[in-house]
Formats: sequence, C-alpha cells, structure tokens
Amino acid sequence: MADEALRLVIVDDEAPARWRLRALLGELPDSGAEVVGEAANADQALAALRAAPADAPVDALLLDIGLPGRDGLKLAAALRALAQPPAVVFVTAHAGHALTAFELDATDYLTKPVRRERLAEALQRLHQRRARRAGSAVAEGPALVVQDRGRLLRVPHDEVLYLKAEQKYVTLRTAQHAYVLDGSLAELESRLGAGFLRIHRNALVARRAIRALALRPAGEAAGSEGGDGTEGWAVQVAPLDEWLAVSRRQLAAVRAALADAEPR
Repeated sequence: MADEALRLVIVDDEAPARWRLRALLGELPDSGAEVVGEAANADQALAALRAAPADAPVDALLLDIGLPGRDGLKLAAALRALAQPPAVVFVTAHAGHALTAFELDATDYLTKPVRRERLAEALQRLHQRRARRAGSAVAEGPALVVQDRGRLLRVPHDEVLYLKAEQKYVTLRTAQHAYVLDGSLAELESRLGAGFLRIHRNALVARRAIRALALRPAGEAAGSEGGDGTEGWAVQVAPLDEWLAVSRRQLAAVRAALADAEPR
C-alpha cells in the first residue's frame, strides 16, 4: 500500500480550478499521486467514490468548500459515516472555515491560489496518514485544533495535560508545547469528556496527569491567588512537575480521582 500512488478525486464546481490542480500535480512527478476522477458537486463526488473498484478505493478528495447545493463541509461530514471514508484536503478561497474543517478531521487546508509547495506538503501528509492507517486498525483519536505560527494543528486529546483560562484566552499544555486557544473553558470541557477534571474555575487537568495533591504556599501554584504566605491546595501535573491551584469546591473531586487512580 505504501508504494502505491495516492488515488485522488478533485471536487470543485469550477473547471479552471480543477485544471489548475491537475497542472500542479503534473509539476510534482515524485508526489506519488494520481487523479482518478473529478466532480463538480457533492453528488458527483459520492458517485465517484461508489464507482471506484473495491481493491482500489479513492484515498482522498481535494475538496472545495463553496460547492453548489451541499457544500464541501457538509460533504466531509457525510463522508465520516462511510465504512472507509477517504481523507479530505480542503482547497478553498476562504480561510474562515479552517477550524471547522479540522474538526471534521481534514488532513490539510489549502487556500487558493494553491502554491505548489503547499500542495506537496498536503500530499506528504496524505501519504503519512495512509501509512498510519495501514499499520493500525485503530482510527485516529479525537483532537483539538490549535493555531501555531500561522498553521493549524491537531492535538490529540491523549497529549493534552491541562487547559488554563487566562483572561480572554485558554492555554493548552502538552508535554512539549503550550498553545493558545480561542473559546471558553466550559466549551472545551464538554468536548474533552470524562478524561479531564475541573480542578478550579480556570483549569482543567487530564486525570492521567494528576500525580499528587498537596498544600502549597499561595502564589506558588499557577492559578492561586495572593502571596501572603498562606497555603492552598494544588495538584502536581506530570511530567511537567508543575502545580495548579485547586479550589475548595473541587477538592473532594480531586481526592476521589487520585483514590481511583491508586493501584488496588
């Protein structure tokens, strides 16, 4: 599978846009990709997927968002119900749908006019994605979408250690990086699910990352208030060795989480 060319379908309601993508692919002879079909709308795209041989399914769609009728975002959402959905690389004139696109598990998001170098990057990501799926029957897990240096990245839930509200933004922390997110902590909490515990009105921590609960001097734990020498409860977040303040209201829940994590 890894040595086979990526089988692509270009989906765009404008013929010149489809021709341009074909031309760009022709300028990338070592990309390991071939166009096996074109479509001008969602119905034609679905027909192309159904027409593909069972032993040579379509690997990915190069998908415009502004399609007539059912747009590209709705089509991508519908594809997720398929037994073996193709990957999606959005190709659009508008950058404003990027977050929604990545929440739909898009592999990449290209803005028109597409540059050859960005198309090459997207194809490389498609190859990597196909290789991961070929090597494992487990689908990619849920992730949050973050912006980093002008790029959009998917951060899997199982890499997130904590999220902390800071005035008008939220900081997401992994073992290696810190990212800034838009949106409220309450919204993120609902998306992250039971694997994360609210320890304070301004902080969520992955249950697996909580290593200890202890009294710490005020001001020493992130999120604590004051610095007058009084103490407050805080959790130690591993592997960062950072301490985050725990509110009195959440203290019992944190103790219960630690008790549940103890080996029996």
